[in-house]
Order: sequence, then structure tokens, then C-alpha cells
Amino acid sequence: MCEDNHGGLARRALFVTGAAAALTLGSVSFASAADGDQETRTVRGTLPPGSPDFVYVPVEVPAGVREIKVAYTYDRPSVPAGTTGNALDIGVFDDRGTELGGRGFRGWSGGARTEFFLRADDATPGYLPGPVREGTWHIALGPYTVAPQGLSYEITITLTYGEPGEAVEPVYPPERAKGRGRAWYRGDCHLHSWYSDGRRTPAEIGALARAAGLDFINSSEHNTHSAHAHWADVAGDDLLVMLGEEITTRNGHVVALGTDPGTFVDWRYRARDNRFGRFARQIRRAGGLVVPAHPHATCVGCNWKFGFGEADAVEVWNGPYTPDDEVTLADWDSMLVASVRGERGWIPAMGSSDAHRDPDPVGSPQTVVLADDLTRQAIQEGIRAGRSYIAESARVALSFRASGGRGEHTGIGERLTVGRDTPVTVRLEVTGAPRCTVRFVTDQGVLHTSPPLPVAGAGVVEWRTTPSYAAYVRAEVRHEAAAGPIPGPLAAFTNPIFLGR
Repeated sequence: MCEDNHGGLARRALFVTGAAAALTLGSVSFASAADGDQETRTVRGTLPPGSPDFVYVPVEVPAGVREIKVAYTYDRPSVPAGTTGNALDIGVFDDRGTELGGRGFRGWSGGARTEFFLRADDATPGYLPGPVREGTWHIALGPYTVAPQGLSYEITITLTYGEPGEAVEPVYPPERAKGRGRAWYRGDCHLHSWYSDGRRTPAEIGALARAAGLDFINSSEHNTHSAHAHWADVAGDDLLVMLGEEITTRNGHVVALGTDPGTFVDWRYRARDNRFGRFARQIRRAGGLVVPAHPHATCVGCNWKFGFGEADAVEVWNGPYTPDDEVTLADWDSMLVASVRGERGWIPAMGSSDAHRDPDPVGSPQTVVLADDLTRQAIQEGIRAGRSYIAESARVALSFRASGGRGEHTGIGERLTVGRDTPVTVRLEVTGAPRCTVRFVTDQGVLHTSPPLPVAGAGVVEWRTTPSYAAYVRAEVRHEAAAGPIPGPLAAFTNPIFLGR
């Protein structure tokens, strides 16, 4: 075993990769060896507070390597209350380099694993199997947070020499399931398996999705597409599996929903780098939707700072309904008001579980989409058009319509084109929401609140208005409030119906 001490990063070079500043340390070299032999190198160093977002350790890989294995540790000193401690993510890029765009990307586990391996026929979840080619590889470190004392790390790199195994051709899930023609389909588009920081296998997630009454799901691992080739056996006539990624930047997370198989979207930029538009366009070119996730979440790096100009939809409800979801709902409603002023197009809302492990429920909440069939394209069209509502579970079902004086009628995500003073009747039918209250929300705010629904959970609520009084109407179904005038948590809510010409 050989050692290389980076010390206080004396051997370093600051360079620009795409737009983001990154630190490259001195390289680690290996000599060629005989088949079956192993060589190990250990490097140590300390990252100070204020380190760049990414630190790269070059590894000179000789010819004849069958497998590369990396293990790492870092210190976690005590810090004062209110001060962030150490968190160090890890991944790897191969001989094609670290340029922004991810041409050399071979895997990322964030902080979910302490070691990984890659070879032609297999790889640790989160990483891509394939040949270990000769050239300069880079271990990518992401000092997510650094304690005031600094972050001391140790990386152990082991190369195994020999003939490579036989590469496995990836098999992807089909883009359609059996479906019911034009119908309402239920889905959960933000889920994590053991291919990033989740603890469930794809098979376990598929079983939970079926038990939750879902028709479709979307694979959305943090900063890796390595799961794409592991969903084919989960999909079936009764479950459409779409492929994507949760692009987890330092300035917010975005779900790439339903991209082409094998699509990787880079995450190594901040809002100030002015690079998000490039990758949003990449998602669309790959057939996906751009969905900012939990925009007002309070975790480090989770708060959305890229704006919504590139969004196809926004995840308003993420997992158990909490105050940050309430803030996101209010923010989204303000964007609806801007849309009726003609300042921008409107952005539909979504809801997803963001489930990682037990006891996180899959399908709570879920997005219920009116689509022409159970296919990737049809589901995406329904989401993009806002023909959807969000429910806490499959027990809750809604029918939301608006009708005018001459028999005109329309549904969620659509426009009822009538005169400004034409009487309009808004009607919501609810099942599965015992003792819940229905609220109709407009560009003026909440203009109608129903009495609690019966214990059976079913009911019909109607309200009359005009386009001059309400430019749009959306429905909220809320549980009983714990105390006072504060509204209770959501059981369901709809995208709006727009009124007027």
C-alpha cells in the first residue's frame, strides 16, 4: 500500500469546469501489474470551510485493469448548535473527463455509501458498469457542508487487474402499459431506490406502488441514471414505469420526468452560473418534463433559486403535508394570479411522495392525471396541460367542473370561455374525504368554504360566480384544523379552471 498526503491542499489547482469553480488535487498513479493482482493507494487531506462545491482527485489508471474500487471516510467533529457539520459526497468520472455535461460520468452516491466499485459487468448501485479504460479518472468529492474545524478525509483506491467481464446490454421498461383509454390515471413521480439514497429495491417500490393503487411511477434518483436499466422487470400491463432523475444542485432540486432511457442530466452548477436553462432544454430534448421539486424545503441546498421560467410543472406537495408545502401552495397560487394578468403562462401543480425508505408511503401524495392512454407521452401531455389533481391517497377521488348559462362546461386545467358577467356554476364531487372541508380559491383568495363533509367522506359542493368576480377557481379539500382559523392539512387539491375569454 502506498500513501499520498494532500495535507492542507498544498498540491492543488483551481480551474473552471463548465461554469462551476472546482479544485483539482495532485494525481494518484498506479503501475501496471499481472492478472489477478491488486494495487492500493490511500490519499488523505483536509478541506477548509469555504471549499469549492467539487474537489477532484485524478487517478492515473493503467491498461489491463478489471475493476476499480473506492472507499472513503471523513471526520465528523462536534459543532456548536446552529452550525453545520461535515457532509462529504462522492462519485467518479472516467477517462472522458469531468467537463460539465457529464460525458465522463460513471456514478454518484452522494453521502449514501462509503465505498463503490465499477467493472464491465457490474457496479455498485448508483454507478454505471462498463470497461475500466486506461487514462485519467477523477474521484469527485462534494463537500456539501464543512464544519469550522475543516473536513479531514481519507480515500482508498484499489485496482484489480485482469480480463474484463462481459458487458451487460441494458434493458429498459416499455413506454406504455395496458391502460383504459382516456381515463384518470394515478401516479407518483418522485421516488428513490437503493440506486441513490433510498433503501428499497425497484421490485419493492413496484409492489408498494401497486398496493397504493398507482398506474404509473417515475424513477428519480439523485444525480444518477444508473437505475434506468433495472426497472424492466417491475413494469407491467398494470404499471407504467417512466425514467428520469432528481437533479440535486446546491440551489434546489428538479425532477426530470419521463426522459429517454439512459439520459443523464448534470447537477454541478448554481443559479449564479446561469447554466440551468441549458440542462432544462436537455431534459426536454430527451422527451422529459422539467419539474422543480419541493421549492420551499428547508434542507441545505433544497430551496429553489432558479426561477420558474423553464418549469413544465411544479411539485407543490412533497411527502407528508407540512408548512413548507403550504408556503409552496401560496407561492404557486401567486403565479396563477400573474398568469391571468398576462405576465406569463401558468404552471400546473403536482404532488409526489419523495419516498426513500420504510415507513415512507409510496403514493402519498399522488398526481391523478386525465390522459388519453397509459403511455409516457399521454401522461406527460396531461401533466403539462394541468389536467390533474393531487390526492393524499387512492381513497380520495374528485370530479371538478364548471358550466355556463348555455350549457358550456369544462374541467380541470381548461378554460370556460364565456362573457365576463355570465353566471358560472362550479361543482366539486368528492369521495374518500370524511369530515373534510372544501374551499374554492380564486385570484381574490378563498371565496367559498363548505361545511364539513359527512363521515362517509362523500359529498357535492357547488358555488356560483362570474368571470369578472373570479378569473380562475381551484378546489382544496382539507382535513379539520387542529385549532383556530389555521386551515387543516390538504387531503386533495386541483389545478385551476380558468373563467372568461
